[in-house]
Amino acid sequence: MNIFKSHITFSKQQRYGIFLLLLIIVVLQGVYYLWDKTEPVPEIPEQDLIIFQNEIDTLKAIEIEKSKPKLYPFNPNYITDFKGYTLGMTNEEIDKLHKYRSQEKWINSAADFQKVTGVSDSLLGVISPYFKFPDWVNENVSKAKVHKPKYNRALTFSEKADLNTATALQLQAVYGIGEKLSQRIIALRNSFEGGFISDLQLQDVYGLSPEVIENLKQKFTVKTPRVVEKVNLNTASTNDLVQIQHIDYPLAKEILEYRTLHESFKDLDELLKVKGFPLQKLDIIKLYLAIN
Repeated sequence: MNIFKSHITFSKQQRYGIFLLLLIIVVLQGVYYLWDKTEPVPEIPEQDLIIFQNEIDTLKAIEIEKSKPKLYPFNPNYITDFKGYTLGMTNEEIDKLHKYRSQEKWINSAADFQKVTGVSDSLLGVISPYFKFPDWVNENVSKAKVHKPKYNRALTFSEKADLNTATALQLQAVYGIGEKLSQRIIALRNSFEGGFISDLQLQDVYGLSPEVIENLKQKFTVKTPRVVEKVNLNTASTNDLVQIQHIDYPLAKEILEYRTLHESFKDLDELLKVKGFPLQKLDIIKLYLAIN
């Protein structure tokens, strides 16, 4: 007991020092809690606040504008439900357009579009500058209205003109074909030594719609087809395949890999199973191929 007492017994001077230390600690704690650490908020003139707010509003408007869908030229005849929604059309207006198109009728001007759909003048003013119609529509805007010709009967093969010898003026006599389209048809035809093999190659003319192709085929057909030595699909090399329209090296490689894996092709339609094969170009590619 005396041992512990000797360790906790302080002299008068020591007790005074401890008391002074505790007093200093208490005073510092009080100062810490009572001292206001918040800094005064600087006053900003109201005019400056208005300027700052305007700048913020401008930046917000720019961001909103950037987030809006970008409009690019498009043919209003092919507006989908989603496209119509993004343009601001109502469901009823979109349905009217689809019903009109289901009757094989075509819209050839902004006025036609408004008449069919019933869109407001304000919406038409916003979207009509982006309307892009085929060349033949634009070329006939300043001319008298042209009505689609009605053929009493289908022409026979012998009555039709040869597509491989037709001139630009002859082609322009077909409803839907203007100067530019006739030039594109002839340019594609001349790119092959001997001309077209088949009417199917009209599908490769840029801007030539299926409807216009049908109009063309009513009066023209390939009567003097270019002679082509067909390639045996089951023995063709990569170099043989890349000589064919719409087949490049990556696709040729996929064709050969498929042939190796399955040992051979049973028929040409089996090409549809090849990875990356352009399905819509099958009929044209088949013009150059055979299975022996």
